[in-house]
Amino acid sequence: MSLLSLAYALLLTLATGVLVVGVGLKIRRYAKTPAPLKIPTTPAPLTTTGVAWRMAREVVFFESLFKSSKWTWIFGWTFHAALLLVTLRHLRYFQEPVWAPVALIQPFGTYAGFAMVAALAGLWARRFLVDRVRYISTPSDHLMLALLLAIGMTGLAMRFVAHTDIVAVKIFMLGLLRLNWQALPADPVLLVHLALVSVLMLIFPISKLLHAPGLFFSPTRNQADNARETRHVSAWAAALEKRS
Repeated sequence: MSLLSLAYALLLTLATGVLVVGVGLKIRRYAKTPAPLKIPTTPAPLTTTGVAWRMAREVVFFESLFKSSKWTWIFGWTFHAALLLVTLRHLRYFQEPVWAPVALIQPFGTYAGFAMVAALAGLWARRFLVDRVRYISTPSDHLMLALLLAIGMTGLAMRFVAHTDIVAVKIFMLGLLRLNWQALPADPVLLVHLALVSVLMLIFPISKLLHAPGLFFSPTRNQADNARETRHVSAWAAALEKRS
């Protein structure tokens, strides 16, 4: 195995570890953060079942974003739906044999890459063209969109412009999973693509992309509007009551 393959094997292994551990620690922190007030955003559901249904609509359909900005919703929902298809399509590089559902979505995942890039371009243009959004945009917002756009474009380039040896890539990825490192094709576009993905994995636990797991711990979304029926006591307050 070449030094280049070894370097990428180490990089991807490190990035995966940082992603898993970092996100796990963040989720643990979110779970332990006190929510001392009953603050669901109204109109809010009155029961736990209603909260679950509301969360499902938020996760699947981006309901609150749809109500606030239709254009942002179009670009945001399209990006996330396309990203899901692209991610599921990439599962074939980590499976042998490939699951039937993963094999079936391959054509859809391929062209979802175009939708993902187009949606990212729209979200980035919004940060330049909408005054109130441009005012609150920071360099990290632009860099994150640029990184995601570059990942999408290099992925499409490998599929339609500079083809790479996907069999060798799959052997390399399976080798990472089985701790049996294999050679990686030295295609420039592939190397750039994997490097960008590694950067994304490394910065994910400290970026705004943590809204993905953070949504489930938002008290404005995960609480029922039952303050009159049930007294809300946060975990830390309950612990103090037991001590006193």
